[in-house]
Amino acid sequence: MQEEENHFEQNQEEQTHTSNLDLSKIRDAVDKVRGEIHRYVIGQNNMIDQLLAALFTGGHVLIEGAPGIAKTLTAKLMAKALAIDFSRIQFTPDLMPTDIVGTNVYNMKNSEFQFMQGPIFANLILIDEINRSPAKTQAALFEAMEEKQATIDGKTYKFSEPFFVIATQNPIEQEGTYRLPEAQLDRFLFRIVIDYPNLEEEKEILRRFKNNFTIDFTKIEPIMQAEEILACRNIVETLYIKDNLLDYIADIVCQTRNNGNLFLGASPRASLAIMRTSKAFAAMAGRDFVTPEDIQKAAYPVLNHRIILTPESEMEGYTPTQIIKEMIEKIEVPR
Repeated sequence: MQEEENHFEQNQEEQTHTSNLDLSKIRDAVDKVRGEIHRYVIGQNNMIDQLLAALFTGGHVLIEGAPGIAKTLTAKLMAKALAIDFSRIQFTPDLMPTDIVGTNVYNMKNSEFQFMQGPIFANLILIDEINRSPAKTQAALFEAMEEKQATIDGKTYKFSEPFFVIATQNPIEQEGTYRLPEAQLDRFLFRIVIDYPNLEEEKEILRRFKNNFTIDFTKIEPIMQAEEILACRNIVETLYIKDNLLDYIADIVCQTRNNGNLFLGASPRASLAIMRTSKAFAAMAGRDFVTPEDIQKAAYPVLNHRIILTPESEMEGYTPTQIIKEMIEKIEVPR
């Protein structure tokens, strides 16, 4: 009887998958956004794809890399390629929480307090050098990023969808910076670590800008409206993923909790993040089903800021990427 029930459930799952989704809207949008960004950004393909995957799953992104490798530029170009409200916040040591979320201002005309919205009230928010502000200002982002709302003087204000935060930080410079706590790092769907361009990309950058040093953002063509982004999210949510691939995700995350090189492993939020973003990567590739490769592609940016290495592992020169790679190689890939 139990075997018949399992067989019936499997048939039901297969029948659900036969209803192919129309992914042309996502594929067209991805190709066009990539094209607009690549008008000024050479290389950095992984970063662009991961930003789009986060956009299609409603998550937030932390971009980490040395100064001058197009972190801020890419975020601004993406904002221009999306026909949504954009706001940029430069974090500094003297930035206060009210500078971000807003405050109540007394209106002399009607003798009432009026709420003045801060820059966080936008669809896409670029936070430059997020680790330059003190803890209380960083904490002001907690509710905004997780609940997509802000509470001021006991009153809650909801943000309009989509609400997408892209934060940047410089991992090299330590003076005047404040390390993000683990609880806030966990609110970011991805931590995207980017490196310098290779030699050929460096040459192409020089050729691209040899006669024109300026970037004209007005020439960037808006590709997607807010409603279209939300529609793409709904499509991504319904993509097919087999049960054995869910087990594969669980195996990867549980390995982080039983690894001698790690002091802290990933939480169930990481499992859900890998599942969501693997669907986004599949949709961006034009598939209505998830493969193990999609999961592996999502695992690195999802896990690399959610695990903490032991002091001994750090002294031996291990990096989060190496640890994740070793864990994935040890786990049997389902087919």
